Amino acid sequence: MNWNTLPKPAEYAENQIMDAILEGRYPIGAALPAERELAARLGVTRPTLREALQRLAREGWLEIHQGKPTRVRNYWYEGSLGVLSAIAQRPWVAPDDFIANLLAVRKALAPAYTRQAVERQASAVVDLLEPYLSLPQSKKPAPEDSEAALKYAEFDWQVHHTLTILSGNPIYTLIFNGFRELYPPMAAQYFRSTTARASSRSFYASLSSAAQAANPDIAEAVTRRAMTVSISLWRATMTELRNASHTPKEG
Repeated sequence: MNWNTLPKPAEYAENQIMDAILEGRYPIGAALPAERELAARLGVTRPTLREALQRLAREGWLEIHQGKPTRVRNYWYEGSLGVLSAIAQRPWVAPDDFIANLLAVRKALAPAYTRQAVERQASAVVDLLEPYLSLPQSKKPAPEDSEAALKYAEFDWQVHHTLTILSGNPIYTLIFNGFRELYPPMAAQYFRSTTARASSRSFYASLSSAAQAANPDIAEAVTRRAMTVSISLWRATMTELRNASHTPKEG
């Protein structure tokens, strides 16, 4: 057994409480059970529970006042990037518009960090994008080409994550890291579409040309256009999946 993989008691308690909040067992505005009862439910000591509660309070999950019940805050408005990461790790509790909202945030940020990356390190951007030429160009319909979808998903994460680093602004990277857990499965679903794969190849090619010319204006423009298209394609993909799930099976 690898003991290094076991969560510490406070981390275990913290995750269990976050699960309960996100799954609606402790909804926004609700009071948590008394400390003694909650510690017993979780199988941890009261000092361990207090540590977990304090950490959750710092991230915007809980409101703690001495002598009063601990309540669940409106984490959508008062939470930190830790809330985003927690929801990304639990996609089954994410609201229906969660991915579309994340893509809208990417649309707002990506043109800026891409522009800065080309301004600062254009040659590194060219090197980053070069592997797109070896991405599979199969035109098989989903789900037969899931392997290609995974390769595109991995490459797309690498492109955007590295662009945030090359921009020189680590805040972009920290924000992007907030949905590291959600990005690969979301992107793999998105890239099941041959249209999505073709759109991204076109984006990589256009961005590479802009970087080769060391032209941040064009890099910013092609990125904004690609991010806008990706939102439309994601919505179309979701509509297609919903329609397929409601189609009666023959036989």
